[in-house]
Amino acid sequence: MLEEKQDNLPIADGNQSNENMDQATVELTSSEKTQDNQNILDAIANSNAEESEDETLKGRHDIPLLDYDAMDMDSLVNELQRLVSYEKVMSVKVHVDEIKKAFLAKYHHLLEEKREEFIAENTEANETFEYHFPLKNKFDQYFTIYKDLKNEHFKSLQSSLKSNLENRLSIVEELRNLIDPQANIKDVLKQFNDLRERWKNAGPIPKDKYNHVWNNYHFHVENFYDYLHLDREARDIDFKHNLDLKLKIIARVEALTQEQDVNKAFRELQDLHKIWKEDIGPVSKEHRDEIWNKFSELTKQMHDQREKLFEQQRAVELVNLDNKNDIIAKIELLATEKVNSHSQWLQQIEKVEALRNAFFTAGKVPSEINEATWAAFKTAVRNFNSFKNSFYKDIKKDQTVNLNKKIALVAKAKELQESEDFAATTPIMKQIQEEWKQIGHVPRKYSDKIWNEFKEACNHYFAKLKEHRSEENNEEITAFENKKNYLETIKEFQLCGDHKTDLDAIKKHIETWKNFGKVPFSRRHIEGKFNKILDALFAKLSLSKKETDMMRFSNRMENLSENNDVRKLDNEKIFLMRKIEEVQNEIFQLENNIQFFTNTKNAKKENSIVLEVRKNIALHKESLEVWKEKLQQIRNINIE
Repeated sequence: MLEEKQDNLPIADGNQSNENMDQATVELTSSEKTQDNQNILDAIANSNAEESEDETLKGRHDIPLLDYDAMDMDSLVNELQRLVSYEKVMSVKVHVDEIKKAFLAKYHHLLEEKREEFIAENTEANETFEYHFPLKNKFDQYFTIYKDLKNEHFKSLQSSLKSNLENRLSIVEELRNLIDPQANIKDVLKQFNDLRERWKNAGPIPKDKYNHVWNNYHFHVENFYDYLHLDREARDIDFKHNLDLKLKIIARVEALTQEQDVNKAFRELQDLHKIWKEDIGPVSKEHRDEIWNKFSELTKQMHDQREKLFEQQRAVELVNLDNKNDIIAKIELLATEKVNSHSQWLQQIEKVEALRNAFFTAGKVPSEINEATWAAFKTAVRNFNSFKNSFYKDIKKDQTVNLNKKIALVAKAKELQESEDFAATTPIMKQIQEEWKQIGHVPRKYSDKIWNEFKEACNHYFAKLKEHRSEENNEEITAFENKKNYLETIKEFQLCGDHKTDLDAIKKHIETWKNFGKVPFSRRHIEGKFNKILDALFAKLSLSKKETDMMRFSNRMENLSENNDVRKLDNEKIFLMRKIEEVQNEIFQLENNIQFFTNTKNAKKENSIVLEVRKNIALHKESLEVWKEKLQQIRNINIE
């Protein structure tokens, strides 16, 4: 049917052997061209066979194939959900397969990265890698729905395909037996038309049987028309009707060759081939080859147009390939750049993430190189991650040391959290908090847990401290009011003149004042007022200087102790220690001076000087005893 007619062109010149070679070349070229045309027609026939088996496949042409490689995993899952929910299951088979391929490639790539991070952070052999990705569960859910719908569709389809095939084979057999020279032509025509109507409504059959069954059907139909020469008029009317329909198809294909949307035009061409084959009967022999060759030639033209479009798309894909190879090269370079700080690595990671996004949005590459390109990309990213993880594996050792330090602080905080010795414990808790701040990072998987434990222990202690201070504040305000009232009483106190009686009375006033307790920090000025009254009373007493000084000192130190003023007590102790050292040095120097004077020849003449020095030494020793006594008082306060 597709056999080409050879033009008998006159031979201009050349010997016989050249003529034979030229003729062989022409025959070879003609044979190749015929084979190309046949391959195109076979491809269309196979596609029609597939869609004839399952009519829902036609819808696939109306659903655009997106660039799934450029979509992120969220978008892929959303698109899968939309297709499964709103489209016929077999119309989206190619789409779902491409979505699955793109999603799993990205998911497995992510899984590799997470596994490498896990291995870098967990060197213990008993640690098992687990990674839960909710989006994967969502993808599996919709893909399972798709598989169930597809299986249900196939199950229903296979049952009907089998019965439809048996029905069509039966119709072909009846057509074969229809030719009977003894039968009435009108009855035979009626049976023939009934068989054609049954054939039209017989439904889809398996695609692997499609061409064979249809060819048998056409063969017996044409045989029947040849048999109809007995009723030429009826046959010619049918031939003419079929010719008109096929000429209209040819006219439509000629129009499609001008269509801008080449893919849309080619899909319509496939439908026209199906109509030509399935719906329209034969034409007279004189027109059969002519119109078929015309139809075939137009089909070849449209196929060539589509091939040009594919070539243009391939050119774009090659540009995309260059871009992706350039991105891979940049990632490979980053995998060799050594950096030595966390902040620098964050910058490197940001660069790789930008390159990853650029790779995914770079567009499709030629299908035959797609897997290799994806593998090269994954290798480049894996090498970068390994390079990065080796850096963090080193600093993980420091993090483990930090973790042990923080665990020790947590244990200490928990040990002290119930303490009610607030004066001693509070500075320690504050020191612990300060040490925590100075310790660096710990492994990420322990960070939140250990911080929460530490914070809970500290918060528990300081909550108790706050409650205690609240109670103390009420007591301090009461103490202030009592001292304020008592201050008026002591202002009226008068000495009786008896030394012992007056001294005992003053001591009693001091004891009463102390028993009132500590006053709020902002109101400690009342202590100064009380001390001034005491100074005035001591001045009226015939006390020695030492006694007066010691009583004043004792009263002042006791006030500092009651107010838990550790800083001032420590400062006072340091001052006393320095004074003691200073006086001891002066005594040592004076005693050296005496030694010098007693060893001179004129020692008797210097006797008055020696006496003065000895007197000075005695005063210093008396002063030294006072300083030592004061220091001992402070030490006793601390011990208590």
